[in-house]
Amino acid sequence: MQKKILLVEDEKNIARFIELELKHEQFDVFVTHDGREGLNIALEQPFDCLLLDVMLPGLNGIEICRRVRTQSDVPILLITARDAVMDRVAGLDAGADDYIVKPFAIEELLARIRSVLRRVNTNVEEDYDLIKVRDIIINPQSYEVSFENKKLELTKTEYDLLKLLCENKNRVCEREMILQSVWGYKTEVETNVVDVYIRHLRAKLKTELAPYIETVRGVGYVVRE
Repeated sequence: MQKKILLVEDEKNIARFIELELKHEQFDVFVTHDGREGLNIALEQPFDCLLLDVMLPGLNGIEICRRVRTQSDVPILLITARDAVMDRVAGLDAGADDYIVKPFAIEELLARIRSVLRRVNTNVEEDYDLIKVRDIIINPQSYEVSFENKKLELTKTEYDLLKLLCENKNRVCEREMILQSVWGYKTEVETNVVDVYIRHLRAKLKTELAPYIETVRGVGYVVRE
C-alpha cells in the first residue's frame, strides 16, 4: 500500500519538484501552499507523514506541527530555510520528528522520510509484542514490566511467573503447569513454592481495584482482564 504524504510548501516550484520526486518513489502525495489549509487537511485526513515548510502564509509550519500534535502522532518533518539552532529547537519542541534545511538534496529528504517511517513501523511492531493486562505491561524483548506507569522490579522467577499468567489471562493455570513452565520439567521444587511466589507478586501488584491474581481453590491461579 502506498504511503500517503501531505506536503505544505508555499514555494510552488519547490513543491512541484518534491511532489514529482515523491511520486516517482511511489508515495501518494497531496500538496497545498497555505498553512491554514494544510492544518485543516492534516486534521481531517489520515496521512503517513507530513512535510511542513516553516515559513508559510496563514500559519507557520511550527504552529501547524504544535496543533497537529495535540491530536495525532503522525510523523512530521519540517522543511526550513533557516539553520539557526533556536529554529530547529523550536520545531523539535513543537513535536517534529525531524527537519531538513534548504537547499537540500532530494536523496537526503527521501532518506529522512524513510527514517521517520521506519521508526513508526518499529514502534508499532514493538507495541504489538507487548503483553498487556489492565495496568500491567510486559515487554518480552527487554524483560521489563511496568505497573500503573511505573517500572516494576521483579526477580527472574517473579517475572517468568507473571508473564506466564498474563499470557494466559482469563485462563486458569494449574499449579503443576505453572511449576513445569517456570521451574522446569525436571524440578524437584514442591508445588507450594508457587503459592509463595504468588504472594510475592500480589504484594507488588497492590491495587484498590479487583486483585490481578485470583485463586481458584484446588486448581491454581488466574489473571483476569
